[in-house]
This record gives sequence, structure tokens and C-alpha cells, in this order.
Amino acid sequence: MCWTCDNPQATEADYEARMWDKIDRFGWAIQYIEPSRTSPPWAYTVGLTLYRKPEVVVTGMRAEPAGDLLNGIAAHVMHADPPEPGTQMQLIDGPYVEFVELTDPTAHLFTAVQMFGSKISAMQVVYPDDRGHWPWHRGFRGGRGGQPVLGRRAIGHQARP
Repeated sequence: MCWTCDNPQATEADYEARMWDKIDRFGWAIQYIEPSRTSPPWAYTVGLTLYRKPEVVVTGMRAEPAGDLLNGIAAHVMHADPPEPGTQMQLIDGPYVEFVELTDPTAHLFTAVQMFGSKISAMQVVYPDDRGHWPWHRGFRGGRGGQPVLGRRAIGHQARP
């Protein structure tokens, strides 16, 4: 269940205050969007914009693994340059991933837009299925709703062939 659903008496201002509290304590917060009949879940960071870093998003992943993945990447991005679009790498204790720049972050990162405006930037963490197929390959098995890629893939910064 989502926080707003669990707290029906709360206002949008209450939710935003909760997000600011997390951003103040950790540097960012995670916003998770539950799956619907027509779309898979997605999650994204809120707050990296304050540090002139892109927000990070992942689609098609359940809440806990998405949060773990995004927290790990956000912690890295806070102390280093964010990966260039098209970069592929093996994450420590995580999957092999590729970074894709979002074409229109305002279409998916609603809370980040509400808090920081429409000039935000974002990168998606894209991961292969259990057989090593990426979402852009024929035969990709992404579960219910798949793993939508929210930007145009850039080629050329791969850590391995």
C-alpha cells in the first residue's frame, strides 16, 4: 500500500513534508509507483536535483529491490559524476545495467517535478531479464507490463562487450 493510501487524512503538503524530511536526512527520497492493470511499477529518486545530479528511475521492479538499487546508485552519484547515457556496468551486489537518459522526465517523475519544477533531468537504470536479454531485444521477458524504457538508448560507453 502507498503512504497516501495508508494515510487518507493526510494532505499533499503532508506528503511533501515527509519527502523533504527524507531528503534532509539522506540527500534524496525514493518515490515508488505501484503497478496498475496497464503499467508496471516504477520508482525514482527525489532530491538529487538539489545537487545538480540527474534523478534516477527504474521500471518493472518491485518496491524493495527498486529501493535498494536506487539507493545504491544515488549514494554513488552523490560522490561521483553520474554515468553517461549508454554506460553499461556491473553494479556491486547488483545486476548488470545500462543507463538511459529520460526523454521527458516530467512525464514520469511527478513528485520530483512537483518539488523541483520541470527542468529536472533523469537517467533510467535498465537491466536485462533472467536470460540476459535487454528490453530492446526480441525475446525479452519482463514480467507483467515489462520494463518500459523511458528514453532513447545511447550506444558507446559499455564497460564490457
